[in-house]
Amino acid sequence: MPFNFDKPTNRKNSGSIKWDKFPDDVLPLWIADMDFESPVEITEALQKIVDHKIYGYAMGSDDLYEVIIERLATRHNWKVEKDWIVLLPGLVPGLHASARIFNDTAAEIMTSTPVYLHLSLAGKTIGLKTAEVPFVWQNERWEMDFQEMEKQVNANTKMYMLCNPHNPNGRVFDKAELTALTAFCEKHELILVSDEIHCDLILDSEAKHISAASLDSRTEQNSITLLAPSKTFNIAGLGGSMAIIPNPEIRKKFQDVGFGIMPHNNYFMAQTMLAAYKHGEPWRKELVAYLKSNHDYLLEEINKIPSLTMAPLEATYLAWIKCDRKDIPNLEDYLINYGLGVSGGHQFKGKGYFRLNFGTQRANLELAVERLKEAFG
Repeated sequence: MPFNFDKPTNRKNSGSIKWDKFPDDVLPLWIADMDFESPVEITEALQKIVDHKIYGYAMGSDDLYEVIIERLATRHNWKVEKDWIVLLPGLVPGLHASARIFNDTAAEIMTSTPVYLHLSLAGKTIGLKTAEVPFVWQNERWEMDFQEMEKQVNANTKMYMLCNPHNPNGRVFDKAELTALTAFCEKHELILVSDEIHCDLILDSEAKHISAASLDSRTEQNSITLLAPSKTFNIAGLGGSMAIIPNPEIRKKFQDVGFGIMPHNNYFMAQTMLAAYKHGEPWRKELVAYLKSNHDYLLEEINKIPSLTMAPLEATYLAWIKCDRKDIPNLEDYLINYGLGVSGGHQFKGKGYFRLNFGTQRANLELAVERLKEAFG
């Protein structure tokens, strides 16, 4: 069944944070939600709940747990148990809950930058030091700097936070890289927290998503893996995420820090997650093909523009674009003047870069390229 991702959508004045943040003459390609209608099965699931007209407390259904377990086994070659799954209202709360499992206020966290801001903020918001080790550009890709990580790790370091597939650099870390990371974590007795929200949006046919926790039993028992259908099926506004935590002690600590704070999982969330995972695969496959086409178009056009460069992405719909202009202190503010809303690289600890969301209709992307040419040409 073909899906029309070129179909125009009007999201202005809809309460969309993406579209209603800026004036009408600004094309917003910043926050990570897409401009495509979600799979019809999700809308039908929501409509069924609305038609019931009673919106009481809900619980995760056995069907939802079963489809999660089956999906991880078939798509990611990882056999998980129902007890390991902790349903969450969103992935960001999962990152912050992970940082709160330590009673030791001297505990430290490590991550690699640039990175999605909540991997850096999770520890900092509660006063924990976070070591931010920059990625290095080598072998024509961004790689973790294990030499620098060894220099910065210390006895207080308790956790490494990974984003895989990576936001914003678009990497899908391969088995050798993940094995090196798990060895690093084992050597220094670190818990590995892995944000894998973009794992179903692989653009590079040669890249394969691997959950680090699936590599060996030691890593599995010292890991928190965070997943969600929200980015893939464009349902971020509905919430719905999960933590896979095999170790019962870590799982209890994780649940304890959220007790009374994490909101109760609502029925809309559970049913949309179920509909997405159970029925959304045909839509997802065509979405990825469309995103790959958008990526290839943008990659070619960006690298024609003076002072801008873009490396190929292996995953996500978020382009990470470098600007060599030293006379522009804030790229986000600068591009607003040319009618384009992007995410400034400073949000990710990536000075001199900006992030552009190409999860939109090709016509919007072509307009964005025109405005970038005007801004930098």
